[in-house]
Amino acid sequence: MNYTSDMEKAMQQSHGIGYQEYSRKLDYRLAVEKQREQEYLKSQVMVSEVDRMIHR
Repeated sequence: MNYTSDMEKAMQQSHGIGYQEYSRKLDYRLAVEKQREQEYLKSQVMVSEVDRMIHR
């Protein structure tokens, strides 16, 4: 996959590492993916709460 400068910038801002480092080092990749999963689960909880509030 080719990555763009925007992707590189987003990786730096979100995770503090560059895409090349992410690709090369398994420890970084695992940490980033764990953080992404936690953020996803948190967003799903928020969505369900908003959904519940709407359908009262």
